[in-house]
Amino acid sequence: MVVTMIDKTFNYAIVGASNNKEKSGYKVTKFLNEQGYSIIPVNPHESVILDIVVSKTLTDVRSEIDVVIFVVPPTITEQVLETVNDEGINKVWFQPGSESDLAIEFCKQNGIDYVAGACITTPLTQ
Repeated sequence: MVVTMIDKTFNYAIVGASNNKEKSGYKVTKFLNEQGYSIIPVNPHESVILDIVVSKTLTDVRSEIDVVIFVVPPTITEQVLETVNDEGINKVWFQPGSESDLAIEFCKQNGIDYVAGACITTPLTQ
């Protein structure tokens, strides 16, 4: 079964979005925004990124989330996956370095489709 993760009609919550231009959380957020994707930056330490209001947590997001993109350390990913599951979100993209065996196993056990080991910007630039 092929699962669609990239679609211009999807809302993408980016856990780990950042204003720090050196971080992947900034680069991914900026790239998806520039490509016209609907993004929701999520970071408890930021209020605005790229002129977009930031949600502190996934539960603060007031619109539907189709895909959660993780750009955080695996320990944070593992914690936030509980919320992903509780919110009924069934698609996640682990940016390289954000995944763990535990996170992947959690997705398998809870019916959450995932991509790991690939940067989300790669298929969009090919």
